[in-house]
Amino acid sequence: MHDFNSTEGFMTRRSAHVRRNLLLSALICLVLGLAIGLLIGRFATCPEESEGNVQGVFLPGVSDKIVQDGDPTISEEIISSINPDNIRNYLRDLSEFPHLAGTDADYRQAKELQDFWKQEGLDEAFLTPYDVLLSYPNVTDDDMMNRIELLNDTDGIVYQSPLREKILYPTENKSDVVPSFNAYSAPGDIVSERLVYVNYGRLEDYRWLKNNTSVNITGAIVIARYGKIFRGDKVHLASEYGAIGIIIYSDPADYTLDGSTLRVYPEDWWLPPSGAQRGTIFRGLGDPLTPGYPATETAYRYGEDSREARLPTIPAHPVGYGIGQKLLGAMAGDEVPADWKGTLNITYRLGGRLNTAGWKIRMFISTQNSMRRTYNAFGIIRGSIEPDRYVLMGNHRDAWVFGAIDPSSGTATMMEVSRVMGNLVKQGRWRPRRTIIFCSWGSEEYGLLGSNEWVEQYVKNLGSRSVAYVNVDIAVTGNFSFRASGTPLMYQSMFDATRQVPNPDGGDVQHGLHTVYDKWRTSFPGQDKSKPYMGTLGAGSDYAGFVQLAGIPCVSVHYSYDMNTYKIGSYPLYHTVYETFYAVDQLIDRGFKRHQAVAQTTAELMRNLADSLIVPFDVTDFANNLQTLVNTLDSDYGALLRSQGIRFDWIKQAADNFSSEAATFKTLVENVNKNDPFAIRRINDQLILMERAFMDPAGLPGRPQSRHILFAESSVNSYAGSSFPGLVDSLFEIETIPEAEAVARWEIVKHHFSVIVFTINSAQSTLREVSSFMPEFNGKP
Repeated sequence: MHDFNSTEGFMTRRSAHVRRNLLLSALICLVLGLAIGLLIGRFATCPEESEGNVQGVFLPGVSDKIVQDGDPTISEEIISSINPDNIRNYLRDLSEFPHLAGTDADYRQAKELQDFWKQEGLDEAFLTPYDVLLSYPNVTDDDMMNRIELLNDTDGIVYQSPLREKILYPTENKSDVVPSFNAYSAPGDIVSERLVYVNYGRLEDYRWLKNNTSVNITGAIVIARYGKIFRGDKVHLASEYGAIGIIIYSDPADYTLDGSTLRVYPEDWWLPPSGAQRGTIFRGLGDPLTPGYPATETAYRYGEDSREARLPTIPAHPVGYGIGQKLLGAMAGDEVPADWKGTLNITYRLGGRLNTAGWKIRMFISTQNSMRRTYNAFGIIRGSIEPDRYVLMGNHRDAWVFGAIDPSSGTATMMEVSRVMGNLVKQGRWRPRRTIIFCSWGSEEYGLLGSNEWVEQYVKNLGSRSVAYVNVDIAVTGNFSFRASGTPLMYQSMFDATRQVPNPDGGDVQHGLHTVYDKWRTSFPGQDKSKPYMGTLGAGSDYAGFVQLAGIPCVSVHYSYDMNTYKIGSYPLYHTVYETFYAVDQLIDRGFKRHQAVAQTTAELMRNLADSLIVPFDVTDFANNLQTLVNTLDSDYGALLRSQGIRFDWIKQAADNFSSEAATFKTLVENVNKNDPFAIRRINDQLILMERAFMDPAGLPGRPQSRHILFAESSVNSYAGSSFPGLVDSLFEIETIPEAEAVARWEIVKHHFSVIVFTINSAQSTLREVSSFMPEFNGKP
């Protein structure tokens, strides 16, 4: 007989057990179903997956666009959409009025550019201000304007230089044209009985005078011709050798056709006698009073007379060769050597006292420094996949007067590139993989102030996120051929871009030179003739801060005159009042086809850098360039270095090891799994950051703001690039200086040589497999 209560409890327990089993079974079935579903989904999308051969990305919820390469049809559309008439119209507007840095006209252009970028479809456009030290001459009182005078024995004025350049074409007759001056010149009213000709005012010129003549520079005013080196270095050397003032003139030998002055502006593009080259003589980079840090509201500012400011200490003034002839013709002294002679119709003499008894020369310079606000303008297209990776294109906006060549030809070109790209974004037809930033710099002409302050302010962002910087300071200086200078990582992408752009010269096309690349390689071949020549970057434009402060790969491009035929210092109208729209439109680039070619080239270069799945850098170009630098160093200084016990084989071995690592890394890049976004990101980071590995945070010897050990400006010519600059500058004429000074200099050389070897060896590690960057120690205990 059963107990009712016991049976009921049993049945209750049995029912609960069954329910638990059913729930467990259902849960197991659900898990199995989900697993089978995921597997079916995975193999449906990757039916042929095997290790090392993944077909398509497998990141749930992430678009396949993350591993897609750039669309080649967009490249063709961007190139074909560049309109030369637009560039012409932009340039006409940009160069209609003077727009000197720190003036209202310069600010208006910055605002207009910001509005243009907003209108043309860019995602953002804004301005960034900096308060910097600029410099201006007196323009309101003729009695206080800069001038040069010859005085007789009673201090009467025998000759006075014109206060303004002569108006030669109607468009030059505008208000606000600043007379010729050298920015940051020390003011002064100085008189001397001696005027000395110092050729180009280079170190070797002063050394020649010292070693071969009895001419005394101390207390004299010197006159030097423009060319060969940066004008600021001319002024610095003049003061170092005891001159109390310097006049810099443009000789016809350097700025006219074969020294002839028969066809000059406005008939042709050659410099007329009244043309004077304005320009800064500040030898630093960025705001003089805030070196190393941005000129923001909270910045500490050094005094103008401080050693840190590095401002010039003597008066300086630029003149044309019409004035130059008057001054040189008044000089006495021995005739100069043949290679010191220009082509003026005078007898070139070394000078000293003037050729008329009692005559003197006077420099009256009223130029004053002034704190002003300068503005950078930016237009941004955000990247769709890697918005934290920046591809930058820049050009400065300020000009000494009208600036139709420098810089507005570059501004007009950049505007057209940004218009084409912005319109594609606005229409929803394209967005680059990486972020593109268009940069319009302020106050470049004074010493790269706008760009340098910006890099100083954002160096931590830029150093970790920037892919490359493309500089178009001047788009066109002539109509002969394309030219470029850059760091080696940019070589291949530069060559690739120019291969895509049609040659604008129809006559060349008939001779088989179909692309910009073909003409470039033929006109300016590289060392082995198979590729075009790529120049080395100095500090002559806004790329300098990117290279020296952030270690970012850079390139600077323009269309050039025939430098093989015309041995001139620069394009002839450089920094004069005659750098007008008329000069560009009628004398240099009729139809604006060369401007179009530069715009097409930079647009394709920017697209490739911003859109390619793998950043288009070839590390073997860098390795090959490094080998060339080491071989050149060996040829020029190897024996001298070895004589001091320096192990030159160390740097050779370091370069060889770097080349080996670069070759291995290139193979790794070629075989990377392009469906693995993490592998792509890893490779791209190695490519982008490699240039940074050649930065020394301590800077070059005596130059803490120049940190790239391979590429920097020469210390005796800021325009020119110098390879192994810290070493070569320290070795410069080391055998000719006093022994005690040489001993100290050799210690600097030995220390910096060690830094170079270490840096090259360290840079190798950035190319190794990321978890195996440290080689195993194989030495003896």
